[in-house]
Amino acid sequence: MELDEREMINFPILHPAVLLPICFFGGLIIGFGFFRALRATTDLILRQGKPLLALALMLGRMSMLVTALYISVLAGGPALLAAFAGVLCAKALMLYRVRREP
Repeated sequence: MELDEREMINFPILHPAVLLPICFFGGLIIGFGFFRALRATTDLILRQGKPLLALALMLGRMSMLVTALYISVLAGGPALLAAFAGVLCAKALMLYRVRREP
């Protein structure tokens, strides 16, 4: 079964003007959750000495990110890029916030 490039990048779910912002904001929310959980993981390891709980939190945040990106893959390549851009923006905002803390 061969597909040309037009059929491979179609948006079967919603119009791109609706789908891409939804994927971006979804990636932003997932990114904030992911990097907040990353900070909690480092706090568990460094300050509280609970590596098993940190491992469980790491597996949870990784599975959350993989699941969200897989769902966006089902909507097409541009939707995946929009979701990934949201995750990267969340990372930049979280780093900006951490650097401003005293």
